Amino acid sequence: MTERGDYKDHAVRPYVLTGGRARPSRNTIGLDTLLVTEPGRALPISASRQERDLLRMCRRLLSLAEAAAHLELPMSVATILASDLVDSGHLSARSPVPEAAGPPRDMLEEVLDGLRRLR
Repeated sequence: MTERGDYKDHAVRPYVLTGGRARPSRNTIGLDTLLVTEPGRALPISASRQERDLLRMCRRLLSLAEAAAHLELPMSVATILASDLVDSGHLSARSPVPEAAGPPRDMLEEVLDGLRRLR
């Protein structure tokens, strides 16, 4: 006889949460993908607690890695849940700002040097 929280519960849980799927529907969602809730879209009554929690957390911009950590879910499961919510229009997935789009390194070093001289 197993108690709640025993190993067997954890072995079944990811399978149940993902509907038995091992891969997300899209390959564009990565660890650093930023997620944000789409306003005005209510989840169906059949939505899981994890899906509801994910939407609630993503009211502000949040990376998939952060969401998985807060939900205490494996990245693979969080990726599948997020992918499903993007497909249904409940979440938007945004790519992180590419490193090349940031300011040049020499400019940042000049700013840092200027700040150090202010001390």
